[in-house]
Amino acid sequence: MALNRIDLGLLALRSAVGGVLIAHGTQKLFGWFGGGGLDGTAKAMEAMGFHPARQSALAAGLGEAGGGAMLVAGLATPAAGAVVAGTMAGAVAVHAPAGFFMTSGGYEYPAFLGATGLALGLAGPGRYSLDHLTGHVFNRPWVGVLAFVGSAASAYGVVARRRHVVRLQEERAAVEAQGQEGSGLS
Repeated sequence: MALNRIDLGLLALRSAVGGVLIAHGTQKLFGWFGGGGLDGTAKAMEAMGFHPARQSALAAGLGEAGGGAMLVAGLATPAAGAVVAGTMAGAVAVHAPAGFFMTSGGYEYPAFLGATGLALGLAGPGRYSLDHLTGHVFNRPWVGVLAFVGSAASAYGVVARRRHVVRLQEERAAVEAQGQEGSGLS
């Protein structure tokens, strides 16, 4: 059997993107590679407006590590791509106020990872994958449609909830600042 360039390219792309996602997810879950682990990630998630924080940290870590591992393996690739795209939508929401470019804290990097997950979920894993070995049992159009609809709905809910929490925090801070200004003697 001759090697196929397209299938090799898909394997390389799945491995590179999936490997990056696994590393980021294990930082969040286990503190590997200099990460904060679940406790540190939960604190960071709370500061970013994600509530409940621990569940948000767990979901982000599992979305990255699990989605990445599924991409590397080429297993249930439409679902893996949907998980990655949805998880990265939350990260994009956090970084969006800083603009596009990563150098200023923007959303460039999570958007790229999410778009790549989306593209792989749509394109499929190629021949060098567990999906191919299992006869594409989990690599079906209906799996992709369900996974992407579920992921989009979940991402929307998480981002909307975060936006609400951040708005409440900003309003509370404004009220406290006004109270402090009005409490001085003239």
